[in-house]
Amino acid sequence: MILQVTDLDLFKHKALQWAAGFDVCAYLDSNSFNDPYSKFDTLITAGVQDSVTLNAGSAFDELEKFRARHPGWLTGFFSYDLKNEIEQLSSKNPDHLHFPDLFFFAPRYHILINNGLVEIIGDDVQTAFEAINSQILADYQPNDINLQARFSKADYVDSVNQIKDHIVRGDIYVTNFCQEFFADDANIDPVATFLQLSRVSPTPFGTFYKWQDNYILCASPERFLAKRGDKLISQPIKGTAKRGQTPEEDEAIKDQLRHHAKELQENVMIVDLVRNDLTHSAKPGTVKTEELFGIYTFNQVHQMISTVVCELNDGISAVQAIRNTFPMGSMTGAPKIRSMQLMEKYERSKRGIYSGAIGYFSPNNDFDFNVVIRTLLYNTTDKYLSFHTGGAITYNADAEKEYDECLLKAKAILEVLGQSLN
Repeated sequence: MILQVTDLDLFKHKALQWAAGFDVCAYLDSNSFNDPYSKFDTLITAGVQDSVTLNAGSAFDELEKFRARHPGWLTGFFSYDLKNEIEQLSSKNPDHLHFPDLFFFAPRYHILINNGLVEIIGDDVQTAFEAINSQILADYQPNDINLQARFSKADYVDSVNQIKDHIVRGDIYVTNFCQEFFADDANIDPVATFLQLSRVSPTPFGTFYKWQDNYILCASPERFLAKRGDKLISQPIKGTAKRGQTPEEDEAIKDQLRHHAKELQENVMIVDLVRNDLTHSAKPGTVKTEELFGIYTFNQVHQMISTVVCELNDGISAVQAIRNTFPMGSMTGAPKIRSMQLMEKYERSKRGIYSGAIGYFSPNNDFDFNVVIRTLLYNTTDKYLSFHTGGAITYNADAEKEYDECLLKAKAILEVLGQSLN
């Protein structure tokens, strides 16, 4: 069924609420950002024909087999802790959310929205369309949440300074250090909360994902990896600045970010790491930086984003290309393995879905996956609500400024939750 609706945003939101009535659903929204690599405005998948749920061990191999059985649309996620399958690593920090390391499903329904047209595919699409239109959206009501931090500011500053000692010793030269904020006994409406987060912070990789009783409410601005034909595209973010109060101040802040030595250093280090990761999947000589130090503006922040591309080598499958670059360099550091080892030591929570990726495989075997940042994770059974923030630590990092940057990155989530950490 292909149709045109009069109020596209209202239809999208009703379709999301309808999809959330299934045990599993995914909602991927570009929020009308101008992205030359995007295949659609919104993709909604709901209901399970078949699925694969895996933990680190042989997850990528099993996904390869699942993909061979289901060559159509698949949506799913990769947990950061799949690092333990790719390298000799472990994850021993506490996990209060209990997502699997990998989950993908072939949907009963998929809804594709592009250029103002809605396509619904599945069982009895007319009934599905009527069920979507009959949805009554709940108003967002902020909840009484007791938000806590795994690190005090003093603990965080001390940890950053210890990490900098490793940089001085030459163990690493850049890493991504993350901290968790959480609430026990939390009651939120996942759909209403996500829609409010999307209003406050629309991003090109907005994602709502329901896996049984667990929810991912994501306002990510970052692409991990996409495949378009024989081309792979990675767009790491490194470099963050606040928004200005006036247009003149905003432009001045953007200009400062564009010429900020530390932010440029962070970005180029990660670009080099991504370039190296892509060589494992690329035809020789095809890895190139399509854009370096691009400045992009979002509601809460300006970001420095670079674009690295390559031509996919013959014999490298889509799943192998993802494995060859996972986890994404912007969330690990360099050298990659040693950075991940050290962050396991200094962080106090298992990252899980945070620092992982959510996205899709399409019928022509293209794919697109985001970086799970600026994201609320919610376990409804345990009533546990969580989000992480992180930042790049280099030799020139100022620990107190890094802490402030973590709060800046959490600004939209804090606003939606009605919380303050200052």
